Amino acid sequence: MIIAEQKPLDEIKSMIADYQKVLILGCGTCVTICFAGGEKEVGILASALRMATRLDGQDKEFIEATVQRQCEYEFNEEVADLVKEADVVLSLACGIGVQTMNEQFPEKLTLPGLNTKFLGQPTEQGVWDERCLACGDCVLYKTGGICPIARCSKSLLNGPCGGSQNGKCEINPEVDCAWQLIYDRLKALGKLDLMMEVKSPKDWSASHAGGPGKIVREDLRL
Repeated sequence: MIIAEQKPLDEIKSMIADYQKVLILGCGTCVTICFAGGEKEVGILASALRMATRLDGQDKEFIEATVQRQCEYEFNEEVADLVKEADVVLSLACGIGVQTMNEQFPEKLTLPGLNTKFLGQPTEQGVWDERCLACGDCVLYKTGGICPIARCSKSLLNGPCGGSQNGKCEINPEVDCAWQLIYDRLKALGKLDLMMEVKSPKDWSASHAGGPGKIVREDLRL
């Protein structure tokens, strides 16, 4: 899922400084699961901003709302009247939700209240680890289901490098070497022969290097 975290309060205050009535809009999917932008977080942020702006001698109005997914027009229509009423929208969605709101309601600026971080997996309570870079050309079938693009600090397709020690990455002794994980996984599966296969350079045109991506399913179009 998409992982995000809330921007510092001072940064948010600076973004909304010129606006009187602010709609704080949460998103009920990914950022709710990672406790960054759901209904609860909307309420907490609204309370914090009310107190902070009053201490600054400002009398701003904060409207609270949450939709199921900000990345889809149909869900955002539920708050169309609130968007019109507000001077600005402060979105607690990922960057996709922020951009969708700006496209759907071009007459009203939508600001990002979160920093979108990565595609990740919850590995323990309150911890999310990066697991995918959405590179557009998945190689997990060659690496035992462990992504070398996201989990190797150098995104090596043919690893390991010479810097890992005791199964840990050279950048941080607490970070597992992805290629050690891949080796152990392939060994357990009896597939170590895949380690001997030299992977050709990655075609990054399938990722952002090829420009903004787009998928069209003709069978689903009206």
